[in-house]
Amino acid sequence: MSPTDSLPPLDDRALAERLRRGDQQAFDVIFRSHYAALVAVAEMVVRDRAVAEELVQDVLLELWRRHESLDIDQTLKGYLIGAVRNRALNHVRHEAVQKKHAPYITNEMVSSPPAADDDLVAGELDAAIRAAIAGLPPRCREVFELSRLRGLKQAEVADALGISVKTVEAQMGKALRIMRERLAPWLEKR
Repeated sequence: MSPTDSLPPLDDRALAERLRRGDQQAFDVIFRSHYAALVAVAEMVVRDRAVAEELVQDVLLELWRRHESLDIDQTLKGYLIGAVRNRALNHVRHEAVQKKHAPYITNEMVSSPPAADDDLVAGELDAAIRAAIAGLPPRCREVFELSRLRGLKQAEVADALGISVKTVEAQMGKALRIMRERLAPWLEKR
C-alpha cells in the first residue's frame, strides 16, 4: 500500500490545509496528481520537456518550502498552473535576454585575449561584491538576496518577508544605489 492509498479522496482546500500543516502525504498527493498536467503547461511555453520538468519541480519544491505560509485564494490546481506558467515565462524571457546579448559577449571575448591577471581580478571583484552585499542594511540585504540571488519576484519577496511590494521596491532601489556606490571603482574599470 502506497502512502497515498491511506488518504481518503481530498478536495483542493483539504489538501492545501494539510500541506499548510506540513503533511508530507498531502504533498505527495498534490505532486502525483498535478505533476503531469503542470509539465504539459510548462512544455507548451518552453518547448523543451526536460526544462519543463525542471521548472515544475522548482515550483513544487518552493510550494513545500513555503507550505506554512501558504495562502491560496483559488483552486490548488489553478494556483499551481499560474505559478508554473509564470516560472516558464520568466525562463523564456531570461533565454531571450541571453540570446540577445550573446553576440556582444562573444565579440568581447574574441576581440580581447584574456589577460594574465583575469582570475585575480575576477576574485577581487567577487570579494568586493560579497562585501558590498554584506554591508547592506539588514532589510535591504534580505530583499536583495531573495530577489537577485534566489531569483524571487517582488511579490514573492514581499510574501516571504511579510512586507508590501512597495516596500520591496523601495528596499531594492536603496540596495542597488548602495551597491553602485560601493562597486563604483569596479564599474569604472569596464
